[in-house]
Amino acid sequence: CPLEVWLSIHWHHISVFLPMTSDGNHADAMLDSLFIQESEEGYRNPTEVKMSQIVLPCHANHCGELSVGQLLKWMDSTACLSEASVSVYSRVGKVVNIIAKVNRAFTSSMEVGILVTCEDLYTDRQWKVCHAFATFVARRTEAGKVQLKQVIPRTQMEQMEYSLAAERRRMRLIHAEIITDLLSSSTAQLGTGRDAVPAERTRVESVELVLPPHANHQVSTFGGQIMAWMENVATIAACRLCNAHPTLRSIDMFHFRGPSHIGDRLVLKAIVNNAFKHSMEVGVCAEAYQGGEPLRHINSAFMTFEVLDSDRKARTLPRIRPEPVDGKRRYQEAIARKKIRLDRKYIISCKQTEVPLSVPWDPSNQMYLSYNNVSALKLMDTRNNWVLTSEKNKVRLYTLEENHMLCFKVEMHVSVPAEQTFHLLSDLRRRKEWDQHYESCEVIIQADEEDTLYRVATPSVSKGGKGKDFILLASRRKPCDARDPYLIALRSVTLPTHPPTEDYTRGEVLCAGFTIWEESSIVTKITYYNQATPGVLPYISTDIAGLSSGFYSAFSACSHFLEANKDSLAALPPSAL
Repeated sequence: CPLEVWLSIHWHHISVFLPMTSDGNHADAMLDSLFIQESEEGYRNPTEVKMSQIVLPCHANHCGELSVGQLLKWMDSTACLSEASVSVYSRVGKVVNIIAKVNRAFTSSMEVGILVTCEDLYTDRQWKVCHAFATFVARRTEAGKVQLKQVIPRTQMEQMEYSLAAERRRMRLIHAEIITDLLSSSTAQLGTGRDAVPAERTRVESVELVLPPHANHQVSTFGGQIMAWMENVATIAACRLCNAHPTLRSIDMFHFRGPSHIGDRLVLKAIVNNAFKHSMEVGVCAEAYQGGEPLRHINSAFMTFEVLDSDRKARTLPRIRPEPVDGKRRYQEAIARKKIRLDRKYIISCKQTEVPLSVPWDPSNQMYLSYNNVSALKLMDTRNNWVLTSEKNKVRLYTLEENHMLCFKVEMHVSVPAEQTFHLLSDLRRRKEWDQHYESCEVIIQADEEDTLYRVATPSVSKGGKGKDFILLASRRKPCDARDPYLIALRSVTLPTHPPTEDYTRGEVLCAGFTIWEESSIVTKITYYNQATPGVLPYISTDIAGLSSGFYSAFSACSHFLEANKDSLAALPPSAL
């Protein structure tokens, strides 16, 4: 069906900017796996598109490197880029390869994943430049709203991206609320002092005429062309602050609000919103008009620039003095977006081998911690190389050893509707009714309907020893549609109000939780996952070794608990569940 592009980059929690090491590998191994191409003989994803372009002098900037604007145009031609964070080290003579494919289609929108790599034809070396996601919304027809054809994932990696697309969609929709919450609690001081540069000095305005080469077959302006024009004026604004050639490091948001067409005049405006010690944020917008029409706001974006010295290190930047009213608002919003970027980078870059494994919880980073929590469980759920260790009383125990980590899952069926199962297992305070490892459980913070923080105490596994306690973030999700399970994801976090105590040894949970699949109106498949950490291993080692059947007893008790309590939930109205 014909698609009108609606592009949004305000969910920068996805690791879009991929830092490069000296040998061209990613610094983030998890992201490195996101676009692994699985080789199944005879199979190729029907939505996958590839493009290869050699970088010529006309594509380069003043440093002889591939211009970000040109890269955006190529990416748009491949899949209409919606979200990117780019640091391009591709020089003239290198080849840029772009792969795009549909990850998931919802009712009237779809997510497209895009991967950009660079290739040196003389050394045969390849490295990844950036990873992005685009959101397309179908244009209404005379018959009404369009119902998109659904994508059926076939490989493990396609299943993983399919599952994570729903979580990325959720984060995109709540991003504005997060910014509002941060602004309401902000105490940042505005830039002052004689050395502060007036923001007005950085203002740029430029007009472009949309000609036939700038438009697609539907006579709408290429999104990539608009983004390239926006990147150009943003770069000029950044130059006016630092009086040097800046380097674009990231793009926090591209939000296409409406189309433009051949014959439109596009007014492109940019201004530095805020300058931090080593980076600055430039806000840029595009407005369109024809003849005497009023201006139409069609796009906005936020770009982060740095200025590098001769050693490729970031220079210190002058402070900015914002304009009154709107300038002050933009100044504060830039601080909020930087806070979100830093939280995302910290949460996603934490390595599994680091101690402690848990990260601090704060209302400002709740969105990313929740995303990371649910995504980790979804990634574990898509693994297909589990080994059946044992089975007893229709309860199956599986293990998976990978990257020096031990994971296990327990699988069983219950004769309880999926939604009731979800609500009974969501409240961790009731888990001690069936799990002997839960001595007590209290709610610390009820962040919202989906995220709750608990303190869980467990008994000692050895006589006379200390018990363990855990500070857990529980993130629950209802299905996006019938092809998704209910999810209850658990991970450890730290809270200043609840430090370790002498009575308990503080334990940590890296990734754990339940997936709950509805197999019929009365039959539900429950799978419990846990990525074992030193704090968890003592409780499960004998089960995995086949020396104990404690897990089977616990999950048999869980089945009895669910069946005994299903009637109490069935009597409640849907709004109470």
